[in-house]
Amino acid sequence: MRMTGGNTGNSLSWYPPGHGDFYNAFNNSGLLDEFLKQGKEYVFISNIDNLGATVDLSILNFLVGEERSGHCPFLMEVTDKTRADVKGGTLIRHKDGLRLLEIAQVPKDHVDEFKSVKKFKIFNTNNLWIKLSAIKEVMTEGGLEMEVIVNNKTLDSGVGVIQLEQAVGAAIRSFHGAMGLNVPRSRFLPVKKTDDLLLVMSNLYSMQQGTLVMSPQRQFDTTPLVKLGSSHFGKVKDFLKRFGTIPDMLELDHLSVSGDVTFGRGVVLKGTVIIIANHGDRIDIPAGSILENKIVSGNMRILDH
Repeated sequence: MRMTGGNTGNSLSWYPPGHGDFYNAFNNSGLLDEFLKQGKEYVFISNIDNLGATVDLSILNFLVGEERSGHCPFLMEVTDKTRADVKGGTLIRHKDGLRLLEIAQVPKDHVDEFKSVKKFKIFNTNNLWIKLSAIKEVMTEGGLEMEVIVNNKTLDSGVGVIQLEQAVGAAIRSFHGAMGLNVPRSRFLPVKKTDDLLLVMSNLYSMQQGTLVMSPQRQFDTTPLVKLGSSHFGKVKDFLKRFGTIPDMLELDHLSVSGDVTFGRGVVLKGTVIIIANHGDRIDIPAGSILENKIVSGNMRILDH
């Protein structure tokens, strides 16, 4: 798909149509027919940045077991919404079927209602299990229906553009008998920012048989809320330079870091920790420090000698 852009506002450039383009790409590439010839039944789709989206055989067995016997053509994994997920799409029932509702589709005067954890208690993880024969049937009959999402964006040049895209999960409305399955939070572990990267690199998680698993030493099922200043921590190469080692975060609830801050080796963070280095100042957290329910501000330098 193409849009106008560039410095003049008249040039054409390619833009991504959203992951809703999967169905046409999958069908037109010949892969759908190839997998059907091989006797494959289901395809598992997930966001590439979701480290919790592994092939769960218990879900697959649920789909192909004797009770369901492959009758579910489309399964969307959903999980309980938290404060960090208020913008995530949710499932709604419309007429006789399910539909995916994204925040970009919600009128401005209803956005707060959409974000409510009480009204919409689940959100879409974008982990999808879809029956290949059902995709083929829908594509052949021309029955694929997906809402177009209108996104207003501004290019680096300052030019305002409208991006039209579709979400892969929105196709749920086209599959009769589709369902949502509430899964543990561990199935949704996206790494979109260095805030998320800090969590998965910490001792909160370990790798077991190809899956990231939360440490049993963590007393809470939820992960800490982490906010790192984008100017100093936004890029991975800058982020990595600011840690001697990744801090111990097993007992951390909330971490906010702003400004020029570095962490020495073996730092332990507990409870709520807020570190603010004002413009022109720098804070070096000494190696071996234990910060528990602390606010650190001002200027603190550790110089090599």
